[in-house]
Amino acid sequence: MTAHTDNAVVIAADLDTVWTMTNDVADWPNLFSEYSDAQVLEADERRLLFRLTTKPDPDGSVWSWVSERFPDRENLVATARRVETGPFEYMNLRWDYREVDGGVEMRWRQDFTMKPGFRFDDAHMTERLNRTSREQMAHIKGVVEARVGAVSA
Repeated sequence: MTAHTDNAVVIAADLDTVWTMTNDVADWPNLFSEYSDAQVLEADERRLLFRLTTKPDPDGSVWSWVSERFPDRENLVATARRVETGPFEYMNLRWDYREVDGGVEMRWRQDFTMKPGFRFDDAHMTERLNRTSREQMAHIKGVVEARVGAVSA
């Protein structure tokens, strides 16, 4: 069975700014509060291969993995998957962007299954990912809106 999360936030900025900032993986440690490092390993016009490393979580664990991302500016979607799956059997992500009143809605959907025997099962990880997705989206919203405000000031 597949576990699933679905979260969205509206960012008070123009589409080009939101798209550019949230797809600049090398800058993610400045955009997300949870990442200490983002290394782009390979990049071309269609695909990005990168390694993310987290800051220590509340348990003191640091996580690192390789993912690939396929940004599609024309269709306002970026899909991704973990190449190094770690505790997941698989992890697929989809980021959708759409202009709405007040800015840009950025929506994240994640489909995954945990490996048997990991300390979190699918239900626990769903709760954890929903919580951290909402926290990170709020943080990203604040960073993007602050940068837009600083530029327009």
